[in-house]
Formats: sequence, structure tokens, C-alpha cells
Amino acid sequence: MTPDDVFAALHRAADDAHGARLFTVTVLDHAAGVARRAYTSHPADYPVTGTKPMTSNPWSDQVIGRGESFIANETSGFAPFFADHALINALGCESAMNIPVSDGRQVVGTVNILDAAGHFTPERAASLEDLVMAHRADLLAAFAHVPMEGTT
Repeated sequence: MTPDDVFAALHRAADDAHGARLFTVTVLDHAAGVARRAYTSHPADYPVTGTKPMTSNPWSDQVIGRGESFIANETSGFAPFFADHALINALGCESAMNIPVSDGRQVVGTVNILDAAGHFTPERAASLEDLVMAHRADLLAAFAHVPMEGTT
């Protein structure tokens, strides 16, 4: 399976289980201090080209530092961290969930699901975390094959 196959399978599973208006996967390179969008459900709006610097803020402390999912069920909860919140809203998304994927030592990627306001109930969030965990081995293998060179 290619990385795209792995990410697309997880996308389908998440969408089938709970809906996912916008679905992306990000891979992290801690040594280089960069992140790369490796998969997207909306390639015109969120292409998978190049890398961007990893930043330090309360979102990254929570998701990347502590390995805890981030959930915001309205735009005001994610707007301080997502400069593209207007585009996210234009795509019909007003809630966001970012699920970290760890290799056992550190977070090496995130699965990012966005949908309508209020979408991520506690039950839905737990189910999506379980779904990502069920795909963890395939995700880690796919992450290892995502090229990290290039910049945006």
C-alpha cells in the first residue's frame, strides 16, 4: 500500500463512521523542524506541496508535545491557531479535531478532521481516536515514506 492508499482508507473509514467534510494528514520531521501535509480531501484548497516550519503555541504543546487530541467545536476555538480559519469556514467547517499519532517516543503526525459546528461530541471524538489507533501501524509505515524535502 502506498501512503496515499493508507491515508485514503482512513479518510473513508472516518467519513463513513462520523462524517469528515475536510480530512488531512500531516507528517512531522522534528529534526528539521518542519511539517508536511501528506494527504488532503480538498487538494485545490489544501495542496500537499512542500513543508512549513513547525510552530510553538498552545495547540502544538497539547497535540505534539503532550500527544493529546485537540478539539474545537466552533471556529472561535481553533481560529487563534489556524490562520486559514476563513477558508475552513468557507468549506462548511466550524469544528476541528486533530488526533496525534505517536511512534512510541514522540508524535510523528496528525490526523485532522473538520466538520460542522458541534460535530465532535465526546462519543464521536473517542470513536475517531479509536479508529486512528486501529490504523496506527499502517499510518506509521506510511509516514516513513512521505518525502519531507521542499518548502512552501
